[in-house]
Amino acid sequence: MGEVVLAAKVTHVPSMFISEQEGPLKGIRDAAIEGLRKIGDLCREREVDTIVIADTHWLVNAGFHINAKPDMSGVFTSTEFPHFLNNMEYSYTGDPELGQLIAETATNSGVTTLCHHEIDTLEIQYGTLVPLRYMGIDKDIKVVSIAGWMYDADLEESKVVGEAILKAVKKSGKRVAFLASGSLSHRIPPNKVVGDYLFKISRPLNQEIDLMVMDMWKQGRTKDFLDIMPKYAEDCSGEGGMHDTAMLFGLLGWDKYEGEAEIMTEYFPSSGTGQCNVVFPLMPSDKPDTTVHPV
Repeated sequence: MGEVVLAAKVTHVPSMFISEQEGPLKGIRDAAIEGLRKIGDLCREREVDTIVIADTHWLVNAGFHINAKPDMSGVFTSTEFPHFLNNMEYSYTGDPELGQLIAETATNSGVTTLCHHEIDTLEIQYGTLVPLRYMGIDKDIKVVSIAGWMYDADLEESKVVGEAILKAVKKSGKRVAFLASGSLSHRIPPNKVVGDYLFKISRPLNQEIDLMVMDMWKQGRTKDFLDIMPKYAEDCSGEGGMHDTAMLFGLLGWDKYEGEAEIMTEYFPSSGTGQCNVVFPLMPSDKPDTTVHPV
């Protein structure tokens, strides 16, 4: 029987790409990069076969969608932040078998989901590519990317997709890591001042609520968090409507989940948004060894 052996909420800020380059901003995101590297190390230690990523930079308008094409390689430039993230080469291998199984399971659970593995021109978004880069993932671990930004969809639907991911993994015989790739609050400042916010939050209240949410996660107060999640996503502009996070908690067991999260990268503001890297220990029924190694 397959199993989910790692679950995490991760950052994908494009400023990590400029952080690794020579110049005045070199090293500005070292802590975020180090947190992702440690999550990558955990994937290798736990012998992960496939990483499934809910990508909040993939917006879909009708139905839920999965990209599992076998050849995930190319050169990426962000249309949103081309001055930060450009000409980034990548080369990964998709997992059509698992992607199709997730789509079928979600559809059978009442949420229409399509897996695409024969459309060579379907692009991979940077909510998938950036974490994989800093996790140090190579072709020995396969990838499935799931759209994490649904137009006019309920968070309940993403919860069902998260539950379907777990069911599909158990049927698959694979060892899988799941990543919810997206920020906490996501209010980018107005254009005329956004350049001054590389290290600042857009609204102090957003930061206070972000930190409160992270405390809930660390204390295992899942039900309290789920009670506020829809309002939190709305009032603090949660990235992608926080559909990635709904998938994450659906996979973890929703309000039955009692795990106490481990912070791999402490909270940091970036271009007005709130960011972190957090690993959620799996319940004993899914994975006996829940040991992680915080930064």
